[in-house]
Amino acid sequence: MNAYAPILVLGGLGAGFAIFSVAMASLTGPKRYNRAKLDAYECGIEPTPQPAGGGRFPIKYYLTAMLFIVFDIEIVFLYPWAVTFDALGLFGLVEMLLFVLTVFVAYAYVWRRGGLEWD
Repeated sequence: MNAYAPILVLGGLGAGFAIFSVAMASLTGPKRYNRAKLDAYECGIEPTPQPAGGGRFPIKYYLTAMLFIVFDIEIVFLYPWAVTFDALGLFGLVEMLLFVLTVFVAYAYVWRRGGLEWD
């Protein structure tokens, strides 16, 4: 448990700072609301009414989210591998090459489906 104490303390400090910042901003910030501030902001595009059950989204949104998750998970696994690269030897290198190949297959799928084109 002693090895994880600094991590827990840092996580607690981060969470405490986040909660404190949000609370103080809501208490001390200006409270001048108008119609423009209360409207939904969609990159300068006027929001359109949506059906009651929600609208259909293009597949590109899901492909972009999938691509983000794939590369996010790749970084989570690449960092510890890079730290212990010397200790793993050839086995670690082969396993990481297989992992990167798997990630590349996901990237190629998203590219093929048009998830990287923003027309």
